[in-house]
Amino acid sequence: MTIRLPGAGGTLRVYEPRTEPLTVNSGAPLTSRTVFSAAHVVADPYADVSPDSPAAVDWDATLAFRRHLWSHGLGVAEAMDTAQRGMGLDWAGAAELIRRSAAEARGAGGRIACGVGTDQITGGTLADIRAAYEEQLAVVEESGAQAILMASRALAATAKGPEDYLEVYGHLLRQAAEPVVLHWLGPMFDPALAGYWGSPDLDAATEVFLEVIAAHPDKVDGIKVSLLDAQREIDLRRRLPQGVRCYTGDDFHYPELIAGDDQGFSHALLGIFDPLGPLAAEAVRVLDTGDVAGFRGLLDPTVELSRHLFQAPTRFYKTGVVLLAWLAGHQSHFTMVGGLQSARSLPHLARAYELADGLGLFPDPKLAEERMRSLLAVHGVEQ
Repeated sequence: MTIRLPGAGGTLRVYEPRTEPLTVNSGAPLTSRTVFSAAHVVADPYADVSPDSPAAVDWDATLAFRRHLWSHGLGVAEAMDTAQRGMGLDWAGAAELIRRSAAEARGAGGRIACGVGTDQITGGTLADIRAAYEEQLAVVEESGAQAILMASRALAATAKGPEDYLEVYGHLLRQAAEPVVLHWLGPMFDPALAGYWGSPDLDAATEVFLEVIAAHPDKVDGIKVSLLDAQREIDLRRRLPQGVRCYTGDDFHYPELIAGDDQGFSHALLGIFDPLGPLAAEAVRVLDTGDVAGFRGLLDPTVELSRHLFQAPTRFYKTGVVLLAWLAGHQSHFTMVGGLQSARSLPHLARAYELADGLGLFPDPKLAEERMRSLLAVHGVEQ
């Protein structure tokens, strides 16, 4: 059986789907790297909402997906940008997501870290921004999860220079109950974060970021860097204080960054490990044995898919992530909070299907093919 997929210029190409999925092992804990998957949320497809409405979440399917990730030995990075923070999921929805997922993690014995931001406000004074961060930090700490201090749109809009970042982050780190992860999200993921750390010059911004860490190394478990610049991440991780980890957020260069070099390596906190979960976990288990070539042999072929999903405008990568979750059978529909299922073109989605199928990511390739055919039919593609 073949399927016709739309390509560039309105053309159709013939693709022959796989008949068997890639076989991966599961269960054994990961030992050489700490690996988080930033997980998506599943929308309630029956909710009568508009893109401007508060998010309507299918909690059963959302939590089931987290159990799927934990079952493969991955940690869950909750309420991050993959969960559509600031792109359909507001703070009220994120707070409920954090509480529910943290409770689920306790029952499942899974590791969880949760995003702390300021998305309940759109601007204000530095005092307002500190208070917004504190409110969210309290929710995460009360849930028993580790905190990830996310970049703040409000702070980016309000800060006059590096000193304001030093003041706000210093205040938060001094009161954090446990070491946190600091997240530097680049403007390719969120244009509102341009000039973060007080300068559009990344070298200058890096110095401010390192100054924040150096002032409170006992309160920083690690940093999560999402700049899609492998060499900058390597240079940065080599300058971290002893005991502070680097979690790569680079969805373009993750195999080499996780593998590392003779001077160190990156752990991982990645949105691409949502669709790659089982395969990514298997690759890290191979790396745990010291087999770097085997690790790269499993993970390197996934980079083409990741680069496709995260192509510009990068912030819309969530659409491809949710498409693949639907095709893989993790949810019953291709609907997203905020109506974001419309954010990518049909040729883009078709290519995502083709690349994921070629990797053997779908547990039931026939189901994935049938669902892809139904999506194509809705868009008028005749087979």
